[in-house]
Amino acid sequence: MKKLGLSVALMGLVLGFAACGNKENKTEESKASESKQEKVIKVASQTVPMTDVVEVAAKEAEKDGWKVELVTVNDNIQYNELLNNKEVDANFAQHEPFMMKFNSEKDGNLVAIQKIYNAKVGFYSKDYDNVADIPEGAKVAIPNDVSNEGRALAILEEAGLIKLKDGVGFEGTLKDIEENDKKLEFMSIDLLNLAEAYNEKNVALVYNYPTYIAKIGLKPADALILEKTVDERFAISLVAREDNKDSEEIKALKKAMTSSAVKEFLETEHSDTLTPAF
Repeated sequence: MKKLGLSVALMGLVLGFAACGNKENKTEESKASESKQEKVIKVASQTVPMTDVVEVAAKEAEKDGWKVELVTVNDNIQYNELLNNKEVDANFAQHEPFMMKFNSEKDGNLVAIQKIYNAKVGFYSKDYDNVADIPEGAKVAIPNDVSNEGRALAILEEAGLIKLKDGVGFEGTLKDIEENDKKLEFMSIDLLNLAEAYNEKNVALVYNYPTYIAKIGLKPADALILEKTVDERFAISLVAREDNKDSEEIKALKKAMTSSAVKEFLETEHSDTLTPAF
């Protein structure tokens, strides 16, 4: 009986050690799993070439053990909503003035982390090859959001078509137009729908980005007026939040998005539509 009792005790001890070992193994597995989860970076973006840039950067981040997940959206609202609601870690789809507009309207806490590229923007015309030929009373389609409206008006002023109040720069609005000798009629349209205005009757000029104007087969080389003075604030930028801007995820993402691989991609694949900003 004593031997039997001793055997039972030893068996219990062994099982106890095994249980502890299993518990420790599970704990290690749990830690490993958590660590793996922490290496994921979710980035919201909208369309090419932004989504392409994220994918190139993802390959670079992978070298450092990070997995970048691209979350594609269909409009200019969702990528900021997702980021502000902490459903993604960052987004790459906008310039800083547009981000600031979101912050002011939605009480957001988004922060521009790094400028990545400057898009070649301007005005397109299906009917005119010379600015001087634009007739009096011609319709001009511009973006209906404040940040892009100011940029569009600054380009028109630079081309000599209008004159804005002194000092407004890229922050001008239609109310800031002091001189409009050709009596241009302005149409304020959502940025995503501007390309459609190109083929509308009597629309002389349409402002647009390369990404959107490409949908109707045009590129910056086809523009009647291209932006000459580039304001770096309008560079398409990597954006995060105040609470995670200094996190390891964002540091790793910034490193990947400013890598030589991304720069080479921008210069070789998209030199006709943009210039790197880093």
